[in-house]
Amino acid sequence: MAVPDQSSAAGSPDPAWPEDAVEVGRVLDAWGIKGWIKVQCFADDPQALLDATRWHVQPPDDGPLKRPVTATTSPRHLAVVSSRKHGDVIVAQVRGVDDRNGAEALRGLRLFLARGAFPKPRAGEYYWVDLIGLDVVNREGVPMGRVVGLIDTGPHSVLRLAKPESEANPDGDERLIPFVAAYVDDVNMADRRITVDWGLDF
Repeated sequence: MAVPDQSSAAGSPDPAWPEDAVEVGRVLDAWGIKGWIKVQCFADDPQALLDATRWHVQPPDDGPLKRPVTATTSPRHLAVVSSRKHGDVIVAQVRGVDDRNGAEALRGLRLFLARGAFPKPRAGEYYWVDLIGLDVVNREGVPMGRVVGLIDTGPHSVLRLAKPESEANPDGDERLIPFVAAYVDDVNMADRRITVDWGLDF
């Protein structure tokens, strides 16, 4: 049974883990019988995953991979031979995996890319990872909190804010603000600040 080749597409035997690594997907299962894998992409636009020739990887959160008995270590990365969209997922062939058993052994693998490898977003568009950690203030300059995550509702995203420690929190420690032009006045990445049209009593 084949296992993933730990050499990169560029021939480097042990590529360094990128300092700006971002988790972008995970291996769902095998696809077909020739070693292809099915991948869930965490972004609406999967282009960064499709463009990459190497995916940095970590084991699943719930434990080690179910590795073939011949494997002594989990792979640190997967060298991508071919990948494409297939419905709501990506299907890919990775170097060193040439049968279904080898592909199934990668199930649950977490996939990472360097943030610098992402395509440049269009004007007015932002990657979620870039918004997390930004401070949010309203038009009056009142602190609303810091972005700790986002929620995808389908039509739009919603900012999840951790409220400032100085604010009394009778309704919980989080504030939710739709990330839409009607409420978001400005996103200043240089100052790491988002300005919104929102009140403390909303």
